[in-house]
Amino acid sequence: TKMGERLKLILWICLSILAFLGIFWCGKQDRNLLRTNADNLPSPNKVSELIQHLNIKFVRIYDANIDVLKAFANTGIELMIGVPNADLLAFAQFQSNVDTWLHNNILPYYPTTKITSISVGLEVTEAPDNATGLLLPAMRNIHTALKKSGLDKKIKISSSHSLAVLSRSFPPSSATFSKKHLAFLKPMLEFLVENESPFMIDLYPYYAYRDSSEKVQLEYALFESSSQVVDSATGLLYSNMFDAQLDAIYFALTAMNFKTVKVMVTESGWPSRGSPKETAATPDNALAYNTNLIRHVVGDPGTPAKPGEEVDVYLFSLFNENRKPGIESERNWGMFYANGTSVYALDFTGESSVPVSPSNSSTTSPGPSSSPGNSTVIIGGGGGARKWCVASSQASVTELQTALDWACGPGSVDCSAVQPDQPCFEPDTVLSHASYAFNTYYQQSGANSSDCSFGGVSVEVDKDPSYGNCLYMIAPSTDGMNRTMAGNITGNITAIDSPMASPSSSSDGYRQMVVSVAASVLLPLFVVSLSLW
Repeated sequence: TKMGERLKLILWICLSILAFLGIFWCGKQDRNLLRTNADNLPSPNKVSELIQHLNIKFVRIYDANIDVLKAFANTGIELMIGVPNADLLAFAQFQSNVDTWLHNNILPYYPTTKITSISVGLEVTEAPDNATGLLLPAMRNIHTALKKSGLDKKIKISSSHSLAVLSRSFPPSSATFSKKHLAFLKPMLEFLVENESPFMIDLYPYYAYRDSSEKVQLEYALFESSSQVVDSATGLLYSNMFDAQLDAIYFALTAMNFKTVKVMVTESGWPSRGSPKETAATPDNALAYNTNLIRHVVGDPGTPAKPGEEVDVYLFSLFNENRKPGIESERNWGMFYANGTSVYALDFTGESSVPVSPSNSSTTSPGPSSSPGNSTVIIGGGGGARKWCVASSQASVTELQTALDWACGPGSVDCSAVQPDQPCFEPDTVLSHASYAFNTYYQQSGANSSDCSFGGVSVEVDKDPSYGNCLYMIAPSTDGMNRTMAGNITGNITAIDSPMASPSSSSDGYRQMVVSVAASVLLPLFVVSLSLW
């Protein structure tokens, strides 16, 4: 890397926060189409504190959420604001709607809150109600509103898309945009060129492997292949699927005479848990993919078609989302649980040149006495003893089962971790399963002693009950919120960012309008998004 350049890796942190509900464009007018995908995550102020403690410099949110905008005032953190698909019609129809939105939701907080870009719509080609015809008019009206306020040169406008915008993606040199999307893509690309904005795309090798495992090698998807795939038309050699997918976008843009448009990968990642048929969704594979992706970008090899090409890549995501609908993997893309404990120990530095594979990765989260390379961030106050809540060994099986049923039912605890083939299923005893459920409820409720009663069949302990890959939430201290960043974090984290995952051309359904915060983690030479400045 040359002196004066920054390799920026932006890490998407999906933070679907309950407190974000109800804040929509133009004064909350009948726009209750957004949904939270987690109900156990911290408030906007707590998130802002966490991000500042990590020296994070880039954050993305999915609407102009007033509470969030206020939380990031005077922090110097750069925000990307989203316009939900549900608002595209109003934004496209009337300039006055956009002017009002800007006046009410952006201008009162700018520049105290550092808003630098607006992402309009989300994967519009995959939305249940095709909104492609509304996208460019909405983008133009937003640009007009910004120009009236003198902000058109300070705030960039673009829109993210799924790989399904292509009619084919392999071999990369044959990639072209789908004919049914050309009518809106061509003028949109002209708009991006005119305003020097990037083309945003979501790339998920995981979906390609999952849906075509008989054709795609897992090692190829995880950056671990010892062989290469040849593009017969160009002779270019591909050692991983990510590069092949990215080059497919480059070739498709070139075929439409938009070779100079920059590309930003707005989502990429790997789930740590899935349904029984999703055998590749494991902590080891998630760790391997994300670690190798970071190392690939830090090494700055570019792609076979564009060696050395500068690109931003957003890693999805920071937190698991316990209420996201769909199959099990939908709720398990995070690198951290809601309380800040790591799902797997990810090395954000990318300093090691040795690729991580499932066979040599480590998904065990270190405890309090972990090595100096680990970092614990205390949000909102000092230390305080950490405690957990577990089932009492003196309680009867009947009593424990009754309390367990309550915790996993009315108590709203996500008990999927104690199901067969999941990390906390073994030992298959009511005592063990109840301990996990009790502690989760205890943590989510604020870790007060009164939350660890369960009719007298539970006790508070100060020793971490985690074992193997079964990680127990860490109870926060009474005067602050613990955020344990377990792993080989050896540099100053200076940025983090996040959106929601999106399906490729698979039939997972369109993941629409998650109320989430993105945060990008700028590390020693990079911010968790991949870009060389």
